[in-house]
Amino acid sequence: MARPKPWAVDDELWAVVEPLLPKVERRTRHPGRERHPHRLVFQGILFVLHTGIAWEHLPQELGFGSGMTCWRRLAEWTEAEVWPRLRRPGRGRGRHEALLAELRGANVLDFSRAAVDGSHPGVKGGSKTGRSPADRGRTGSKHHLITDATGIPLAVALTGGNRNDVTQPIPLLHAVPSVRGKRGRPRRRPDVVLGDRGYDHDKYRRLVRCLGVKPLIARRGTEHGSGLGTQRWFVERAFAHLDWFRRLRIRWEIRDDIHEAFPTLGCALIGWRRLAAVQRRHS
Repeated sequence: MARPKPWAVDDELWAVVEPLLPKVERRTRHPGRERHPHRLVFQGILFVLHTGIAWEHLPQELGFGSGMTCWRRLAEWTEAEVWPRLRRPGRGRGRHEALLAELRGANVLDFSRAAVDGSHPGVKGGSKTGRSPADRGRTGSKHHLITDATGIPLAVALTGGNRNDVTQPIPLLHAVPSVRGKRGRPRRRPDVVLGDRGYDHDKYRRLVRCLGVKPLIARRGTEHGSGLGTQRWFVERAFAHLDWFRRLRIRWEIRDDIHEAFPTLGCALIGWRRLAAVQRRHS
């Protein structure tokens, strides 16, 4: 049996995505050519996300529509705030939040620890860029990520390369949604947040504690061997999973909102696939 392509959209995933997309009414007079099907266009967007191919090189024979069609639809859906609002049909929570709730209900999500880290994708220009002091002053952007103790992404953010990592744990912790899935109050904050020496600053440690989270961050100027590297490997693995999406390795998009759509989709797909794997094991 042939293994499905990673950009293939199965019925279950499409049942989640389709209700989110804005409806465009055709004109009664001069309706023009019928729009290419949303599902095929969405697969084209995922094809670009996975392969990193340029929009203009999107293979026509795959039926996704032209690269410009896929880009315009991505821009349209981004402007309609589809990605931040990703909702499940009939639910009031965000889709990513609902997905996290299902993972927590399956005892997969682990809030005992979280880890933060950042990466520097290559960049061709655009907003939310800056000269990175850690990369010989090259202009770039940063992806900032917080994951649970198993490496499931909880929130992702984009900043300029000149933004210090130490400023990001607070926005990332605020971006983590309230996660249900079990009886009792929803869970939003991890017990502990781990970080490398790039997050070493007592001011931000205090701010993290004010959120009810214990900061466990390596200090600059101390010898290596604190053991934090062996504890925070799961966030490195999450970035390795995001690197499977080749479009995230280099930022080609000038518009920051278009680029931010890709890591958001990537994080949702990582969680979706983890949930599907759990469901397969229990079926």
